[in-house]
Amino acid sequence: MAPKEAIEKINALGIEIGVASTGSGDDYISLTDIARYKSDEPKMVVQNWMRNRNTIEFLGVWESLHNPDFKGIEFDAFREEAGLNSFTLTPTKWISRTNAIGIRTKRGRYASGTFAHKDIAFEFASWISPEFKLYVIKDYQRLKNDENSRISGEWNEKRLFSKINYRIHTDAVKENLLKPSMSRQVEGYTYANEADVLNVALFGMTAKQWRESHEGAAGNIRDEASLHQLLVLANLESMNAELIKRGIDRRQRAAYLREMAISQLSTLEGSPVIAKIEADDGIAGELPEDGAES
Repeated sequence: MAPKEAIEKINALGIEIGVASTGSGDDYISLTDIARYKSDEPKMVVQNWMRNRNTIEFLGVWESLHNPDFKGIEFDAFREEAGLNSFTLTPTKWISRTNAIGIRTKRGRYASGTFAHKDIAFEFASWISPEFKLYVIKDYQRLKNDENSRISGEWNEKRLFSKINYRIHTDAVKENLLKPSMSRQVEGYTYANEADVLNVALFGMTAKQWRESHEGAAGNIRDEASLHQLLVLANLESMNAELIKRGIDRRQRAAYLREMAISQLSTLEGSPVIAKIEADDGIAGELPEDGAES
């Protein structure tokens, strides 16, 4: 029997957003409600987002990592058509054709519209507005803390930001770069090297270089990251996962990710929204070790 689902509410900049939760941590957040921040016609906003090639590729990566019954052939057909003026895609069509589980449609008295797994919902919120995404995540954090005090040590803002796409990245490394003949030591080097691709793109140095220049520091390079850096890191993890899947070599990926990091950091630098969130309580937290597999 499927676990009973509760519909909770979060609030971001006055927009009430539904969260479907079973208590497992795999919550589904209403894309329809998030879209109301941008338009009074949220259905069209969701469909416009789904027409985007980058969106299709992100959804395909997520499903490939989480859904063994995902229909890759149907996904490839959508990816080929994405970006064309004639291409249209609805959540219902995506679900029925690919057997997707990351997006759901609901019709009911207490919840209706399009819902998506929190990983996908945060990506959608970022497309709507990077700053709005911060408010969505912050109130989602409040909801998780309110549900169970046990989670309060894990679901602080920094830890949440560091985890958004961390598993997507490490799974992409595991599925595409590791080989059965590799020793555990070589596997560890592979994860660490890919973590350093992101570290260099974002911070301009590897984890080892940071440790050498910060002797005696208790944490690692990502422990000292600012909130806007962690937001960019989540985006870099998602993009690098897709580039790895495409077979792009590390040097090309590193150059592209560096340009992406510079552009996004410039956009978010000095954001009053981020400054406000960083000033609030509960932002510090333990981050994943560089290159460590979750």
